[in-house]
Amino acid sequence: MQSLENHFLIAMPNMQDPAFRHSVTYICEHNNEGAMGLVINQPIDLTVGELLDQIKIDNNKETNAANVTVFAGGPVQQEQGFVLHAPKEGYQSSLKLTDKIMITTSKDVLTSLTTPQAPEQFLISLGYAGWRSGQLEQELMDNAWLTIEADPEILFNTPSHLKWEKAIEMLGIDINKLSHQAGHA
Repeated sequence: MQSLENHFLIAMPNMQDPAFRHSVTYICEHNNEGAMGLVINQPIDLTVGELLDQIKIDNNKETNAANVTVFAGGPVQQEQGFVLHAPKEGYQSSLKLTDKIMITTSKDVLTSLTTPQAPEQFLISLGYAGWRSGQLEQELMDNAWLTIEADPEILFNTPSHLKWEKAIEMLGIDINKLSHQAGHA
């Protein structure tokens, strides 16, 4: 099995599940036990400042970070927050995914987001996408997803409404020519 860690899963146009329609999912973990990822292009009606207010963390509403949109990371544990961010050490519960991407789940990263100590770039999601052992591989065989190595530019700097198209363009595919039918060669 080839691991898809640090890859984007790009939903095929025929994906009907509303949690994943036109989604781009960043795969954080993929092994024999299954996979875990965060949808990175489904904004919810909540800003970082509003989220921090809800969980009673002081924050500076004057910062750009306070106005950043929070994302629906997937249908599992939607009350759990995940922060994908540019490398920044010192948080209690962080995992370095690549040289350019870390994930932190501890509250201390949240307290820093509207301060000068914040990571240079970040994306917050509530919830995650999970696949049991063999499930993602079956979905790939069923042509539900395209995959490509993750690009921090798309992850952190591309507007959410353009991430799906940009990820497909990375594959060299014209989205207008993608079939809505599944098939096997």
